[in-house]
Amino acid sequence: MTLSVLAAFWAVSFLFIITPGADWAYAISAGMRGRWVTPAVAGLLSGHLLATVVVAAGVGGLMASNPMILKGLTVAGSLYLLWLGVGMLRNPAVPESGRVQVSDTWSRWAWKGLCVSGLNPKVFLLFLALLPQFTDPLSTWPIPVQIVALGGLHALSCAVVYLLVGFGARSVLQTRPGAAQKVSQVSGAVMIVIAGVLLSEQVFA
Repeated sequence: MTLSVLAAFWAVSFLFIITPGADWAYAISAGMRGRWVTPAVAGLLSGHLLATVVVAAGVGGLMASNPMILKGLTVAGSLYLLWLGVGMLRNPAVPESGRVQVSDTWSRWAWKGLCVSGLNPKVFLLFLALLPQFTDPLSTWPIPVQIVALGGLHALSCAVVYLLVGFGARSVLQTRPGAAQKVSQVSGAVMIVIAGVLLSEQVFA
């Protein structure tokens, strides 16, 4: 792969990353909880890397050609986003004030992040459509290795943007509990809307 190909892929990938969505909403909610930005982002990145490996292994094409598998993935991801969104509306996050909820652990935030991105069919389909387009059959690198390299570049960009979003939310909203609650509720509403769109696509497809 040439530097021009990597630069072109990064530009396209970055446009998707900076578009607010479920990942942004989750990073913001983690930021308002205080210390959980890093595990939340680590979980989100794990989901993206999982999608990369699936596409690189060739399983992606098989899944995309089987409507029932994709439908099941979409419904599961939608219901999970819906559950998270409703939870954020009912119990909006507030800036941490020295106390830690018993249910909040590093692994819990990481696992939820993995589910947010890993169960998002849009992430999988994006990778399936995007990654192979930037591979070079004449390269000395095998196609799966090229796909993993591109996915790693995407994950690196995600890490930078999501960490900035999470820690930015923590910094800006830490002394504004009222605004923090409203932002948390908006983030929950975004997750619910995304879940509704995904489910409606399955119903009216």
